[in-house]
Amino acid sequence: MISIQNLEFKYSKKQPPLFHNLECELQAGSIAGLLGKNGAGKTTLLKLMVGLLFPTEGKVNIMGHEPAKRQPSLFQDIYFLPEEFYIPGVSIGSYVKANSGFYPRFDQTLLQQLISDFELPETKSLQKLSYGQKKKFLISFALSTKCRLLVLDEPTNGLDIPSKSVFRKVVAGSLDEDQLVIISTHQVKDVENLIDRILMLENGKFIMQKDIFDISALLNFTTSSSPEGENILYSEMVPGGYKVITPQANGGSNVDIELLFNAISHGTEKMKDYVQ
Repeated sequence: MISIQNLEFKYSKKQPPLFHNLECELQAGSIAGLLGKNGAGKTTLLKLMVGLLFPTEGKVNIMGHEPAKRQPSLFQDIYFLPEEFYIPGVSIGSYVKANSGFYPRFDQTLLQQLISDFELPETKSLQKLSYGQKKKFLISFALSTKCRLLVLDEPTNGLDIPSKSVFRKVVAGSLDEDQLVIISTHQVKDVENLIDRILMLENGKFIMQKDIFDISALLNFTTSSSPEGENILYSEMVPGGYKVITPQANGGSNVDIELLFNAISHGTEKMKDYVQ
């Protein structure tokens, strides 16, 4: 589905590369979470994937195509939902009529279901909707395209608590096996139960590319009354004690992605070496 090889990118000749020899392989049938600190290049990488930016060196291959060539046969199967967006002052029906034809697999029935799930007003001008309502509509439209590659940049920003729950439900329930979803987010708790592969970006490289299943088999995420212990790889103070990460010894456990991110970003070399 996606193959990134020896990718280098810089915004100008005077700047050092944002990415250097970046490598990544992603397959259909999964939801990947792209994590990283501010300025790590997450949005830039997403734009390279969807053909809005072009590699300085190396290759980005999406379903056998180079996005930089901007071929219609590829773009009818990619949908990118940016964090910042513009919506014209038309109704939902008018927007769908004008744009759904670009996506051969567009599912009108699914769209109507998602509009109902998100409780969106169909006749009201999109410009008059709140930011959260606009985001809910764009999420609904994105999922209804049934594109094989869906790229969502901070999709839960602006959503209220009930809508985040609906978001998780509709994403989990409306995807086909030939689709790949990439979610870039800082709101890890909003998507924790959706993600089945983690990509962690830092200093122009992936410092982690692992399936949740493999992480669960490797590490145990639990609580403790003390941050000290021979097997504790990382700890964080929380009310009533500590969240800790230890080597896995008793089978799989639920992965605390936020704790894992902090452990990889701020933890000891022992933690980083153990994961890698």
